[in-house]
Amino acid sequence: MTIATGAPNAAPEPALNSLGFAKPPSQTRVVVAMSGGVDSSVVAAKLAREGYDVVGVTLQLYDHGAALAKKGACCAGQDIHDARRVAERMGFPHYVLDYENKFRESVIDEFADAYLAGATPVPCIRCNERVKFRDLLQTARELDADCMATGHYIQRKEGAAQAELHMAADPARDQSYFLFSTTQEQLDFLRFPLGHLESKAETRALAAEFGLAVADKPDSQDICFVPNGDYASVIEKLRPGAADPGDIVDQAGNVLGQHRGVIHYTIGQRRGLGIGGLGDPLYVVRLDPDARHVVVGPKSALATKIVPVGEVNWLGDQPFEGEIACEVRIRSTRPPRPAILRALGGRKAEVELLDPEEGVSPGQACVFYESGGSRVLGGGWITVRRRPAA
Repeated sequence: MTIATGAPNAAPEPALNSLGFAKPPSQTRVVVAMSGGVDSSVVAAKLAREGYDVVGVTLQLYDHGAALAKKGACCAGQDIHDARRVAERMGFPHYVLDYENKFRESVIDEFADAYLAGATPVPCIRCNERVKFRDLLQTARELDADCMATGHYIQRKEGAAQAELHMAADPARDQSYFLFSTTQEQLDFLRFPLGHLESKAETRALAAEFGLAVADKPDSQDICFVPNGDYASVIEKLRPGAADPGDIVDQAGNVLGQHRGVIHYTIGQRRGLGIGGLGDPLYVVRLDPDARHVVVGPKSALATKIVPVGEVNWLGDQPFEGEIACEVRIRSTRPPRPAILRALGGRKAEVELLDPEEGVSPGQACVFYESGGSRVLGGGWITVRRRPAA
């Protein structure tokens, strides 16, 4: 007689939906962060079309009445209207949350103070870190959402150990530089449905397919609260007296001319110094706001190999310790370059660039990537320049 062994046949595991949950889309609630632009609108419309329980949320980040005349800004009055129209067309609820105070405290004030300290801040990263992926994400949890989706061009992939962050499939649209501070806990909850697309044209085609009025809406170009890219005028309004004049000096401290306020200058700047006719071209190599000095020097003085980094956010599978061969990106517009990352304890690190980089400035982000791959290993904030390349 044959005796059956083993457990009876178990019911098959339910298939994962497109957001990675083992249940039907109709039972999966997803909060979509809607800026009013074409990217987040397509995400919301796409998920609604697929049958998900979509809730659209738009953040009012500043006085949108004053921003109505500015094209290309996110989270302003027209954008709120556009987001609402998408929700009405696709048939899902849409809410507007007043985050003006949080945005000013978490992003705008630090932006102004960083410029006053001679740094070159990247407020879009702080907005993602402190507003969208912290406060809004918490709101999504309170709405009993399974996840939160955004229109960012970056990929989330399931790795062998944990969820991984990867560059977008389209290098021209990749936003990984601006999302390096996403924590592992946040990454577990986030979804980026556009990261796999090969071009922005695909996104606009989807918008047209869904009949969205924003299909041809221009992309935002400037920092949302800085009209026409004029940082100095915004900082002067926020911090009266910030544009006090001072001296332009060489690296030895010799006075070469006068400037109209440190906040008008950035490291690596050549034009607009007003000190022509002195021989070889001179560049801004350092800003000293305490002495009100703009320090200039030859282009060779801009070359940097050692980059100190603080507030490191680590997304690698292995502990953040020792030396790690990787690639790093100092500016969003430059490709990753080979480097050695040295953990210094806590959230501090030192990055040694194998080839010198020009124009490295405190306040910029330094983002780490796996060598020869697309995975984001984390990143941090550049603190001070140590020494020029030999």
